[in-house]
Amino acid sequence: MATDMITVKLEDVFLKDIDSIVKNEGYQNRTEFIRNALREKIEEIRLRKTMLELAHLKGSAKKKTTEDSYEKTRVKAFEELSRKLI
Repeated sequence: MATDMITVKLEDVFLKDIDSIVKNEGYQNRTEFIRNALREKIEEIRLRKTMLELAHLKGSAKKKTTEDSYEKTRVKAFEELSRKLI
């Protein structure tokens, strides 16, 4: 996978916090930590959007369903949303 270089300007205090985390949490370098932090943030945003989509769907069925049917539908919906997010 190709990568692009970006420049980020950080205050000294913030950079010292990052360096401390890199050292104490076993990251190899700042880049590894920042990539991981960005990945986690992206996943958090995707999860929040997915939960909002599911919240809009909740209660939209016109007929009553059993708990078993509801669970199967929930699992299927999460699988479909997961495929969309990947």
